[in-house]
Amino acid sequence: YLKTDIPEFSPGDKVRVKIKISEENKDRIQVFEGIVIGIKGSGINKTFMVRKISFSNVGVERTFLLNSPVIQSIEKVNEGAVRRAKLYYLRDRIGKKSKIKSK
Repeated sequence: YLKTDIPEFSPGDKVRVKIKISEENKDRIQVFEGIVIGIKGSGINKTFMVRKISFSNVGVERTFLLNSPVIQSIEKVNEGAVRRAKLYYLRDRIGKKSKIKSK
């Protein structure tokens, strides 16, 4: 089950992931928007980790399988200029220090 409509993105980019959630008798779409802090694997097992700051200033990280049928769509919001493949250092940053410059 390889998807073909996935945009090219890299660590530091801001992405909007739409996830299909099925509750008791209805399906709904939940949006998770944040910065890609890492990409692992290759082929069908490729995963990426997205980090966002929630409403109460708590960092939320979520790992997605790139080819998962749960993912409805992925949109690239903007590109970030970083020099690292894994941006785990963003976990220790708070507020404006966690911003990434645009390309």
